[in-house]
Amino acid sequence: MRRLTTSAVALAAAAGAAQAGGLDRTGQGLAFLFETGTYAELTFGFGAPSVSGVAVAGLGGASSGDMAASYSNVAMAYKRDLSDKLALGLVLDQPFGANVDYPAGTGYYAQGSQAELKTMALTAILKYKTPSNISVYGGLRYQTMEAWANVPFVGTYSVEGDRDAALGYLVGVAWEKPEIALRVALTYNSAIEHKLDTVDRSALTGGADVASVTTIEAPQSVNLDVQSGIAKDTLLFGSIRWVDWTSFSIDPAGYPAATPLVSYDNDTVSYSLGLGRRFNENWSGAVTLGYEPSHGGYSSNLGPTDGYWSVGLGTTYTQGNMKVTAGVRYVDIGDAQTQLPVAAPSANFTDNSAIGLGVKVGWSF
Repeated sequence: MRRLTTSAVALAAAAGAAQAGGLDRTGQGLAFLFETGTYAELTFGFGAPSVSGVAVAGLGGASSGDMAASYSNVAMAYKRDLSDKLALGLVLDQPFGANVDYPAGTGYYAQGSQAELKTMALTAILKYKTPSNISVYGGLRYQTMEAWANVPFVGTYSVEGDRDAALGYLVGVAWEKPEIALRVALTYNSAIEHKLDTVDRSALTGGADVASVTTIEAPQSVNLDVQSGIAKDTLLFGSIRWVDWTSFSIDPAGYPAATPLVSYDNDTVSYSLGLGRRFNENWSGAVTLGYEPSHGGYSSNLGPTDGYWSVGLGTTYTQGNMKVTAGVRYVDIGDAQTQLPVAAPSANFTDNSAIGLGVKVGWSF
């Protein structure tokens, strides 16, 4: 059952590049920490969103074209038992990110707008398991963040934020019943405050550089992960993830607008449910469903989405001490409206979607 456990849950991470929910890219899962013995894994993910909208008649009624650029994710994880009770885990991943690229020449009011945000995080975790199958774990997260944007429809504004590094932490508790592959894990990820050295330019400054410091808080989050065997070679698993997106804001000092460049009016709660099945000694598979409710109101022009539902399929091939998981995830992105000071709504974004592809390779030693 353990082989089924690890291969089925791997689907969510393998196809996680199509993760929705603010700038969430990975979901910050820790399933690797519960592997037996020494374990290492490498994950490649690719996200291909398709997001477009149409301006309201008062702003010309033009289509935006696809404004969401494709992106890739790479993650590595390592776990080693230090004793029969204590284990060490290391994770290198890219937990948050954004890629915005409105095509030029469309006649849409935001044409030519571009933005990118990148993060990289290295997390070290210690897990202690008690005789009663309760584990407690915690660690430090070292994270970098950098960002830039070009927003010609707001005073020909552009901004560059240099890479900044800062520390955060995580703590968690889990309970396991190995004979039925039951595990309940609750993890808290702290907020991480970044201070990016920033250079702004706009029509208000005549194109001259204006230096400042922009504070951006990568949001705190809570993950609840549950799994259990429900029949021979069959596993049910699911998760709930809350992210404090209302604390996230990008508001450079030189941005010539009354509202922040990027902000969110609501936190997100994402749900997933999956079923895994082992077919034989080498092959197993899983299917997952995901849902994040929409909130209504207006979305940022640099992130015009609101909720989603998704379905994912994955398969794992195990041979000796190696297992390879491949997954695909389809995401139906919720409709959204954007706004400008001169028009609310300014555009309607409907019928959008994303595809996530991923491959995870794991080794046990």
